[in-house]
Amino acid sequence: MHERAGTVALPEDLIDVDELIAAYYRDVPNVDEPTQRVAFGTSGHRGSSLKTSFNETHILAVTQAICEYRADQGITGPLFIGRDTHALSEPAERTALEVLAANGVTVLADSRDSWVPTPALSRAIVAYNADPATTDQADGIIITPSHNPPQDGGFKYNPPHGGPADTDATSWVEQRANDLIAAGLEGVKRESPGDRIGRYDFRENYVRDLAEIIDFEAIQRAGVRMGADPLGGSSVEYWQLIADTYGIDLTVVNPVVDPRWPFMTLDWDGKVRMDPSSPSAMASVLAHKDDYDVLTGNDADADRHGIVTPTAGLMNPNHYLAVAIDYLAAHRPQWSKEAGIGKTLVSSSMIDRVVAALDRKLVEVPVGFKWFVPGLTDGSILFGGEESAGASFLKFDGTTWTTDKDGILLALLAAEIIAVTGKSPSKRYEELTEQFGAPAYERVDAAATPAQKAVLKKLSGDSIAATELAGEPITAKLSEAPGNGAAIGGVKVETENAWFAARPSGTEDVYKIYAESFRGPEHLREVQAEAKAIVDAALAE
Repeated sequence: MHERAGTVALPEDLIDVDELIAAYYRDVPNVDEPTQRVAFGTSGHRGSSLKTSFNETHILAVTQAICEYRADQGITGPLFIGRDTHALSEPAERTALEVLAANGVTVLADSRDSWVPTPALSRAIVAYNADPATTDQADGIIITPSHNPPQDGGFKYNPPHGGPADTDATSWVEQRANDLIAAGLEGVKRESPGDRIGRYDFRENYVRDLAEIIDFEAIQRAGVRMGADPLGGSSVEYWQLIADTYGIDLTVVNPVVDPRWPFMTLDWDGKVRMDPSSPSAMASVLAHKDDYDVLTGNDADADRHGIVTPTAGLMNPNHYLAVAIDYLAAHRPQWSKEAGIGKTLVSSSMIDRVVAALDRKLVEVPVGFKWFVPGLTDGSILFGGEESAGASFLKFDGTTWTTDKDGILLALLAAEIIAVTGKSPSKRYEELTEQFGAPAYERVDAAATPAQKAVLKKLSGDSIAATELAGEPITAKLSEAPGNGAAIGGVKVETENAWFAARPSGTEDVYKIYAESFRGPEHLREVQAEAKAIVDAALAE
């Protein structure tokens, strides 16, 4: 933990916006340098112009590749485009619009020329393609590095299902973009879009449609006092419209937008980061926890949520996911009894126990929200959530809301839970621990070379020689997710009361160990120590 974690950023912590944008246009990447190549992770291409990893050259090439990909796939409908409040997002949007226009793509940008949350863009795609009158298919680009620091930029493609693109699409786009950069951008079309960009009111349409998924009448009747802190992100103009439209007691705690984020408190490592699940990053928000029945935070593109209650402070994301699932299963009578509940395999096993008690099917998938997209699209998954405070679920009638994470939605759900049950989400979680036990959960990192990370990513559960973990017999050794059979990019080992999962980091020379025990913190320490020994032994073979 950094010595200044949780304290307000000082002037020396802030970025030079002018230099950041100048570097975006000035510096040209070298694709022979791995750190300067286009690289799509679980949520698009991310980087910083200061590191020559997110520059105009990257965006020109990626956008051209997306134009070619959608043409190859026969996607002829409009492309929705939006950006968040990061400094690099607006210049990246201007660059992308020039390429889209030159390729003859019909583009729909925000009618207010303002910020667009990721869930609002996903909702727009889903709604357009679900319209019976639609004869073509829409897709989209959202320009955001999510909760990453102010100097970062991000660029993500959402195909017609409305959620994050799968690896087939991203691998193709990534390779084509790098080929275009290597060729000096030969083949990239570019021209001024002029007045050819269409307009779409993302905010108005998203806020109106929320009535199909949240019980605002209950929130209003109960007089729930709600505070919402956008953390300087793209949801800032959405919250006030939600309050005005539905007449609920909702206060926008901090409406300030500044691409330097001078009002943020530093995260655990001393960096400015808009992570609503981090107590350090949320320290200034937590100072107001007693002023509201529930206080919420969102990251820069509003796909993540943080839930704060007066008694518990900031809830662990795993705890809130369990409460949300428990509540929704009992208060959405139109939902199919046969459909499942989705979780990533590094999310808390409290969810497993809650779902089992509900007599519902658990769908456990690898890390990454993209794995929930098919189920949220066809209704076979009612709720999809991941340990990093991202989730979405179906509308009242059991049809698709979004196929990307929706932090605004999950924040509003907390107010609905209070209104309908009379209990805060943190109080309900206490009750769940009385019923199922209180798990101790933590993620730690262990050193690993690039070669070891490559081995771990392809490691088979069968290669784990151990038969016990922290005094309990091992019941499962997984290298594929039980919910869909997809490779997890690592291993997960389970016992009756504990588990660990090990996955290589995509950006650092470490591997991540996620672990949990229902036998308390001391047992968790044993699990973590033995997990490292088990994985290191497997990597040494």
